[in-house]
Amino acid sequence: MDYPARIVCLTDETTETLYLLGEQARIVGISGYTVRPPQARREKPKVSAFTSAKIDKILALQPDLVLGFSNLQADIAADLIRAGVAVHIFNQRSVAGILDMISLLGAMVGVPEKAAALVAQYRQQLETAHQHGLSFSKRPKVYFEEWDEPMISGIRWVSELIAIAGGDDCFAELATEHSAKQRIIADPQEVVRRAPDIVIGSWCGKKFRPDHLAARPGWNSIPAVTQQRVYEIKSCDILQPGPAALSDGMAQLCRIINDWQRDFA
Repeated sequence: MDYPARIVCLTDETTETLYLLGEQARIVGISGYTVRPPQARREKPKVSAFTSAKIDKILALQPDLVLGFSNLQADIAADLIRAGVAVHIFNQRSVAGILDMISLLGAMVGVPEKAAALVAQYRQQLETAHQHGLSFSKRPKVYFEEWDEPMISGIRWVSELIAIAGGDDCFAELATEHSAKQRIIADPQEVVRRAPDIVIGSWCGKKFRPDHLAARPGWNSIPAVTQQRVYEIKSCDILQPGPAALSDGMAQLCRIINDWQRDFA
């Protein structure tokens, strides 16, 4: 079987996964938003944004396969398919989906054993964090904000990682919704009513401003604000549906929740 030798990755998570699998030589083009791993930006041509791409530059690279993510890249995929390029669009929204993506991508490039080992490593790390969280006598309520205008709560894999780390997502009922529009919190006072112990901001594409958050009407009464438990996790570490969320993102969630547990439980 011939495996793809020339791959264009339109998202961070596929780029990082191929590097972790030792298959980065296959990558001939990446997204301009790629930050993980750092060397990818130095080594690989940038041929796309997230919802747009330079189709002519991608075609000039003569890829065997282009990898993308979700309906947000459907138009890019359609243009490439019309041009005769093989395209695979991943659509993982959960921790299990991220692990499945790693397994499938490993199989697609002919290294299923490497992918299985990487998945096993992440499963062990997640299980260790989960068991530690089960020992907590009290679990903090966590509000995760993905965007501020409008306010958007955390996507499913973030909510699941919060639970694994020993916290309770304040808006867990929204996390299973497929689109960001369905996770909009129309009434900021609803966050006040749910009284999170911890607030985590990860405004995708711009710097999180805790002072702006604290200045919202009534938010100075939220336990997380009064106790100065407002944190930022960079979007590249937690909102990428791939290895970053399971490693750096998870580690930061555990540290934040463990600190609260030590001081308030």
